[in-house]
Amino acid sequence: MAVAFTFPGQGSQAVGMGKDLADAFPESRKIFEEVDDALGENLSKLIWEGPEETLTLTANAQPALMAVSLAAIRALESRGFSLKDKVAYVAGHSLGEYSALAAAGFVSVADAARLLRIRGNAMQAAVPAGEGAMAAIIGLEQADVEDACAEAAKGSAKDSVCQIANDNGGGQLVISGARAAVELAARLCTDKGAKRALMLQVSAPFHSALMAPAAEVMRNALAEVTKNAPLVPVVSNVSVTPSSDPDAIARRLVEQVTGRVRWRETVEWFGANGIATLYEVGAGKVLSGLARRINRDIATGAVGTAADVEAALAALA
Repeated sequence: MAVAFTFPGQGSQAVGMGKDLADAFPESRKIFEEVDDALGENLSKLIWEGPEETLTLTANAQPALMAVSLAAIRALESRGFSLKDKVAYVAGHSLGEYSALAAAGFVSVADAARLLRIRGNAMQAAVPAGEGAMAAIIGLEQADVEDACAEAAKGSAKDSVCQIANDNGGGQLVISGARAAVELAARLCTDKGAKRALMLQVSAPFHSALMAPAAEVMRNALAEVTKNAPLVPVVSNVSVTPSSDPDAIARRLVEQVTGRVRWRETVEWFGANGIATLYEVGAGKVLSGLARRINRDIATGAVGTAADVEAALAALA
């Protein structure tokens, strides 16, 4: 099998996403109903009608994006598609790893929604507003970004956290940590020749050591849910290795809260292990664009609309 499914992370959300899936496929609409029931609120209305600023809040965006991805999976399955038979691996970018695991049956859709709501709230609560920051560094070698982070991290422990949070490929790295340290590292990256060093409009310093309180919250939350061996192996963000062991997967999800999202290496791993096509399942096409910049030999596709479902079914038949 030469196909892998990938699932998008925060930033891919948009008001109206998934609505045509729900309109075209009863099985997709049921996913949104399951998520609403699990959270005890009408998240579907927010997803389809907005307002955008409320949808973008971490605690809403994370379960919302998962819902759209699972709605796309259910649409495929309603037409006879089998993840186990057609897909070799799944992976997701940050919160997308939960979508990938729910698609593969590691946890139920309801538990995935609740876990992502807990995750979003815990990440937001881990650092007081304004104390953390993230920045995108464009066009600078990873070693130089590492050096800038290390130089900016000299100082008191809490105020000097600065590390690479996302290695997205295509010359894009994201750094995260204490605001002053990240701002300094961004300036140092510019001095080292970065094409751009852009401070990001985010609500917390995700995937940094400052998220340690959230990691403990997720350790406890994951211990409380039923976990199954996934139908297909999941390639972890933090280890870039596939696993079907529920306990190992749960440990890596905890590590992911403070660890680096190694997306460039993930796409490279797919290419080195026989994957010819990556489908991005859910909202947007961010991961498809990254994949093309990382490995042009891998074909990409998207499954986020009813029309995408039909095209994917024809290609994967």
